[in-house]
Amino acid sequence: MNREQHLALVREFTQSESLVKHMLAVEAAMRAYARKFGQDEETWGCVGLLHDFDYERWPNPPDHPLKGAEILKARGYPDDVIYAIKSHADYLPDCPRVSLLDKTLYACDELCGFITACALVRPTRLEELEPKSVRKKMRQVTFAEKVHREDIVNGAADLGADLDEHISFCIQALRGVAAELGLLPTA
Repeated sequence: MNREQHLALVREFTQSESLVKHMLAVEAAMRAYARKFGQDEETWGCVGLLHDFDYERWPNPPDHPLKGAEILKARGYPDDVIYAIKSHADYLPDCPRVSLLDKTLYACDELCGFITACALVRPTRLEELEPKSVRKKMRQVTFAEKVHREDIVNGAADLGADLDEHISFCIQALRGVAAELGLLPTA
C-alpha cells in the first residue's frame, strides 16, 4: 500500500480538516524520526498518518483505536503498524509500547497537536517558534487544555529524548509541511 491509499482511508473516515491536519503533522514527525533512526520512512509515515483515522467515528475508549485496528487488519495492514497504532492509547493494557516505532508515535502525537496550537496563535506560525515558547504555553492550563501535557513529557522520556530537543525536532519536521498544515506565516 502507498501513501495515497493511506490518505484515502483517512478521508473515508474523517471529515474534520483539523483532525486530518493533525494526522498529517504526526506523519511528518514520524517520517523525520524514521530518517533520524534509520528506519523505514514509509512504514513510520503510515503509522503517523493513520493513528487517529477512526477517532471521529469512534472517539470513546476502547473503541478508538480498536475499531480502527479491525479495519486495518481487514484491509491487510501489517501487524506492526496495527500494534503501534493501538499502543498509542494508554488505556489498552495489553498493548504496551515496546518498539521504537510505538514509543515514537506516542512521543509525537500529543506534542504535534500542541505545537500546532502554539503556531496558530502566532502571526509567524511555525517560523521562529522555539521550544521555550512551547514550554511556556505548556504551563498555561487553559491553553489547548485538551492536550495532555503529561503525555508530552512522558513520551519524550520514554523515547529517551531531552524534551526541548524533541520539541525542536518536531517543530522542524512540521515546518517541512507547513503549507499542507495551514501553518504558513500570516504576515
